Amino acid sequence: MARDCVQSPMFEGSVKLLLLGSGELGKEVAIEAQRLGAEVIAVDRYDWAPAMHVAHRRYVIDMTNSRAVKSVVRRENPDAVIPEIEAVSSEALEELESEGYLVVPNARAVKISMNRLELRKFAAGVLGLPTTKFGFAENSEEVAEACEKVGLPCLIKPEMSSSGHGHVKITSLSKDSIAKAYSFAISHSRGKSRRVIVEEFVDLTLEYTVLAYRYLDGSKPTTEVCEPIEQWRYGEYHYVESWQPPLSSPTTLSKAVEIAKRVAEGLGGVGIFGVEVFLTKDGRVLFSEVAPRPHDTGLVTLVTQELSEFAIHVRSVLGLPVPKPRIVSHGASVALYTDLDNVWSPKICGLQEALRIPGVDVRVFGKPHTYPGRRVAVVLARGSSVEDALSKARRAAKTISIRAE
Repeated sequence: MARDCVQSPMFEGSVKLLLLGSGELGKEVAIEAQRLGAEVIAVDRYDWAPAMHVAHRRYVIDMTNSRAVKSVVRRENPDAVIPEIEAVSSEALEELESEGYLVVPNARAVKISMNRLELRKFAAGVLGLPTTKFGFAENSEEVAEACEKVGLPCLIKPEMSSSGHGHVKITSLSKDSIAKAYSFAISHSRGKSRRVIVEEFVDLTLEYTVLAYRYLDGSKPTTEVCEPIEQWRYGEYHYVESWQPPLSSPTTLSKAVEIAKRVAEGLGGVGIFGVEVFLTKDGRVLFSEVAPRPHDTGLVTLVTQELSEFAIHVRSVLGLPVPKPRIVSHGASVALYTDLDNVWSPKICGLQEALRIPGVDVRVFGKPHTYPGRRVAVVLARGSSVEDALSKARRAAKTISIRAE
């Protein structure tokens, strides 16, 4: 969809981008799209999701319902369909793509990436990438067999989920503990799947998100890779801190970059891929997962790169040039989560003190209600070094609270 001209949104001939999933990442995509004159339609399973606050139109549907997805897309007839989350009907995307709609990056990439079992087959079997040891299971008995094969401790994860939902660490082969772990994992699976993946538990030194992107340079597909983002979870299954530029050795970083480039080229299409890579304490550099879209840890690029991951994604979708962005500042992000359950219109407090710190910014996502473990905001900070930026972001994060009243 190479473009040289755009027209005003809401008029005939305008460029339309339809987001399937309208969370905080979709919100930044919508803002970047509007900066380039695109008309944005935000779709999600609940009303007033973050991207809906800045979109031209919004729809609330069950995105796992193939007919619902196809109906909205055909009604709007967008230039591109951009999935932002895993819980989207892959059957609908495949059918829409066959009708000529541009699915970003493509329907096959989305289908593979959203399914841990298919992704591991693709990464280890097709691309030959180094991964943790793994096994698949469809019941607690098969989980026990996979645990024995992989070794304890190990992790059990649902076939389809994100941000750590349904992940359980298994340390015992007792029938009761395995049955409970399996039941918990499938209860957090997106959709009705009863399949899980059992993975080797590895001690990590660090995790990376490598943002690889594909765009059209003229008519030629080109793959480029940003400087890796380093991240840490503090024992959690979702990210807490990320920073850029990376501090690891050039040898380790080059291995991570090569993995990301191979994944992006293997999946194809256009747009950005957030490729997660592990560095283990025994020195292995292993592929973990890939998101075929901007990545949550990549929020840090809003303060570190010439072009954020969101700007890269939108340019790639529109067929515009995407020169490799330089890092212009040391930066860090600290994600803010809440334990409040079902609180509507939560209050984000402490902004006065947080924003007094030079170089600090805060993005409040504007999610309408809470549940335990929900990410509601992120602190971003620039500094004279990564350590300085992290220190500022941590200080600011400690001043912010999420309240019901």
